[in-house]
Amino acid sequence: MFRPCIDLHEGKVKQIVGGTLGGEPSAVRTNYVSDCSAAWFAELYRRDGLKGGHVIMLGSGNETEARAALAAYPGGLQIGGGINAANARSWLEAGASHVIVTSWVFREGRLETARLAKLVETVGKERLVLDLSCRRRDGNYFVVTDRWQKFTELTISEETLQDLARSCAEFLIHAVDVEGLCRGVDRELVERLARWSPIPATYAGGANSLADLEEVTRLGRGRIDLTIGSALDIFGGNGVRYADAVTFNRRWNQAAAG
Repeated sequence: MFRPCIDLHEGKVKQIVGGTLGGEPSAVRTNYVSDCSAAWFAELYRRDGLKGGHVIMLGSGNETEARAALAAYPGGLQIGGGINAANARSWLEAGASHVIVTSWVFREGRLETARLAKLVETVGKERLVLDLSCRRRDGNYFVVTDRWQKFTELTISEETLQDLARSCAEFLIHAVDVEGLCRGVDRELVERLARWSPIPATYAGGANSLADLEEVTRLGRGRIDLTIGSALDIFGGNGVRYADAVTFNRRWNQAAAG
């Protein structure tokens, strides 16, 4: 299934090459900057019945646009970027269906179980999404934090996913090394998620065709969804028509309903 996104950077809806986010502003590679507001995209997704999309605040200066998007589609979007136990509930009250958390539950490269438990206590596991976005190193996929620049000690493994699934409703996993490059999905990572994740997961990174959507949905047996960013025509791409992705979801839902 297709999951939409709204990536916010410096108050604008953008598509960015993920691996370039951590350095100087001049080093950030931007594929697309939209003239439309975050609320415009949220209204589009609401019109087409697309639920579970994520709004990601990449750095500061994005809260106003993020809150406008949530107000335009209350209960239909997840919110991530700078979320912690102190502000998580306020984002749910602003209209987010779930909060997405990554960096705050890590410290010095290690998962802080006490912080994770605090988040679960604050918002409930049913409204928490853990962002396990990762980069490959030595044959393993390591979770990365702080705008995807810092490697943690945590790897994407069956044990990791089984353990963390007890504390959240879903996983969001960007394949950072291919994010924004439109060179195809990281099939090996998708296959691992399909085998190991006991809860729904959304994969993002590299998708460049409707065939990628079909393959991820098939490999994931309906439990692994796909976010398409830079390849989508509404974000200036030419690989996937947004209308075709919407149609794919409708057909999948009709088939699932029997």
